[in-house]
Amino acid sequence: MTERESMAYDVVIVGAGPSGLCASIRLAQLAQEAGQELTICLVEKGSEVGAHILSGAVIESRALDELIPDWKEKGAPLNTPVIRDELYLLKDEKAATKLPDFAVPKTMHNAPGHTTHGDANYIVSLGNVCRWLAEQAEELGVEIYPGFAAAEIVYNDDGSVAGVATGDMGVDAEGNPKDGMYTPGMNLLGKYTIFAEGCRGHLGKQLYSKFDLAKDADAQHYGIGIKELWDIDPAKHQEGLVLHGAGWPLTGSAKSGTGGGFFMYHTENNQVVVGLIVDLNYKNPWLSPYDEFQTLKHHPVLAQYLEGGKRVSYGARAITKGGFNALPKMHFPGGLITGCNAGTLNFAKIKGTHTAMKTGMLAAEEIFKALGEEAKSLEEGAETTGGKDLTSYADTFKNSWVYEELYTTRNFGPAIHKYGTFIGGAFNFLDQNIFGGKLPVTLRDNHEDYAQMQTVDQATKIDYPKPDGVLSFAKLDSVFLSNTYHEEDQPCHLTLKDNSIPLAVNLPKYAEPAQRFCPAGVYEVVDGEDGQPKFQINGQNCVHCKTCDIKDPSQNITWVVPEGAGGPNYPNM
Repeated sequence: MTERESMAYDVVIVGAGPSGLCASIRLAQLAQEAGQELTICLVEKGSEVGAHILSGAVIESRALDELIPDWKEKGAPLNTPVIRDELYLLKDEKAATKLPDFAVPKTMHNAPGHTTHGDANYIVSLGNVCRWLAEQAEELGVEIYPGFAAAEIVYNDDGSVAGVATGDMGVDAEGNPKDGMYTPGMNLLGKYTIFAEGCRGHLGKQLYSKFDLAKDADAQHYGIGIKELWDIDPAKHQEGLVLHGAGWPLTGSAKSGTGGGFFMYHTENNQVVVGLIVDLNYKNPWLSPYDEFQTLKHHPVLAQYLEGGKRVSYGARAITKGGFNALPKMHFPGGLITGCNAGTLNFAKIKGTHTAMKTGMLAAEEIFKALGEEAKSLEEGAETTGGKDLTSYADTFKNSWVYEELYTTRNFGPAIHKYGTFIGGAFNFLDQNIFGGKLPVTLRDNHEDYAQMQTVDQATKIDYPKPDGVLSFAKLDSVFLSNTYHEEDQPCHLTLKDNSIPLAVNLPKYAEPAQRFCPAGVYEVVDGEDGQPKFQINGQNCVHCKTCDIKDPSQNITWVVPEGAGGPNYPNM
């Protein structure tokens, strides 16, 4: 194949999510303030900025206030302040208890006067926020390249990170160039590289291994978030209303040990977003997060708003929820790792956007300082720049409000994992509302999520009701609403370390759970031509949620990037 060309920049950023975009903006601001020229390249695997962005989302504006103080005047799409919170415990398919405000952990309040920072939070389409941030970045001279997937890390001879290589385009399923369609990838080289890929970034995963970034951290934990956007009856719509809850259907003897919770946010234009987060440490191999969500929508707390409405979009994404105890080392020779790629989501708030944004800004400030010091060294006769391990970033992060916020909520997730929704929730109320996160104890949870799955002989089979086509829907109908597209004749981006494991190990032990934990119908066990079971991967359905890479009990599935621009195309999620 053709040798790759290279382009050199001062800084390369992987991922046009909130962290990567804010890093690029902050770098450009600092250069502008100093009267310097700085070349910044941001590469994004989605077809456009925002195409792969999926979040609830209720966000705090704290980081945005710091980055772009006049964001309201500039038209940032934060149009729906939260006016009221409601928190429910669902007892069964009909009954629910609404918790009074005083009984809700402070971290979960979103309405003005009740939040930890006093101001209202905002219901947003995070994809649209990222599209707006990209406009701000480009106005400052940042080069943004959507549709180009960062496929490999490029290293210097000394082992430091030199940048990334984008994936080849126009390659068939066997890895051969297609006639007249092949375009080789390009090396994007930077003095420093920021990896802001989001949860379970595939390059971030490699960096964790190569530089042993998680050596001193607790085991990371994950959830899968499944979300739908609905147009609802204007008479039922209450703009600014936020609902959260836990309990049914993630309860009962067959689902013991399954944590998670639902959300419903009344956004603008008579729309609501509704979703369910299922902790990926669940035990029962028969459990299907997708079907749990479809079942959930029939509960009267949610159905009262959805009935008579129309579902307009669907998506899914894993979230990193290990919190403070699972934070890795975020620096390594030649770069930094930020945002959800580093696990900075605050699960106690069910929010990670403001922390991701701030870590991107901190990374930008650290790199700009290093570039200035190296430019000065060059003037004094030094021969090289870049590739340095920015160890001082550890102190920069430790002195930030992100560190303080994550530290005070360090027990939230482990309490739920150890003691369950109700007892764990009571502990968290005590910890957050009474002691302000300063209890002299740190709970730990070092059990890997994938290792918690029971075998089929230990578990009770779960039979889910058929979707009614009104409130609940078939999986492939949902994938259609995600606008997912991949060029079918390309190497499969869902790779198996051992092709025999799905049928030889996972099928007899776990009834091959990939069929159920995937929310997009990617994995199936079908009858082959010889009448024997065949493990089939429908890679074209993949919504890039990364759940398979996380939850496979044999850790046999590795998610890598497909051709650039492949995957979902979320318009307003």
